[in-house]
Amino acid sequence: MPSLMDAGRVGGALLLAPGVYAPQSDTFLLQEAIEREDLPAGAEVLDVGTGSGALALAAARRGARVTAVDRSWRAVLTARLHALLARQRVRVLHGDLLEPAAGRRFDLIVCNPPYVPSPRKRPPRRGAAVAWDAGHDGRAVLDRVCDGAADLLRPSGVLLLVHSALSGVTPTLERLERAGLVATVVRRSSVPFGPVLRSRSDWLERRGLIAPGQEKEELVIIRAHRP
Repeated sequence: MPSLMDAGRVGGALLLAPGVYAPQSDTFLLQEAIEREDLPAGAEVLDVGTGSGALALAAARRGARVTAVDRSWRAVLTARLHALLARQRVRVLHGDLLEPAAGRRFDLIVCNPPYVPSPRKRPPRRGAAVAWDAGHDGRAVLDRVCDGAADLLRPSGVLLLVHSALSGVTPTLERLERAGLVATVVRRSSVPFGPVLRSRSDWLERRGLIAPGQEKEELVIIRAHRP
């Protein structure tokens, strides 16, 4: 049975099926970035890895025409339900990252990808950890988004991306620049470790990704636009 979550910062209560990522600090930071973005009338927006659909709804409430994508059927059905309940028009597609939107162009792409470094070399293919585990360096999904987003952006189109500094901010900026985008960090926020990072803090410390006794991580919002 889905659980009811108080998620007023993303527009009301959300019904979350097991395994669907619940809106958290990274979601809220990205929502704020969406709200600050100067969108053209009738903007075309793509939400990659939509999860609950919270960010897709945030864009739809601004009058955008939104396409949302997720590889999890549970997430797809959850996002469709939330769009229906919110009376917002969001097209939710099942598929892997950018692939369902191939050949289209967008004014804005938003993405809150899996980015947590994991003792597992490869990201899991099923289970709740699909929403956060991203290989040893946390970049298994990030790099694919950085490499492919430019092809889906219109001239002057924008990519808004959130991830942890543990995954490497400079590699993201450099990868986006190589793809032809102009990228900058527009927001940084320090947040306490959640259960996942607390459970693997010893491993992160051995990898040199955190300092001894560190209990917070830095989240970054990266904005990249196509000239």
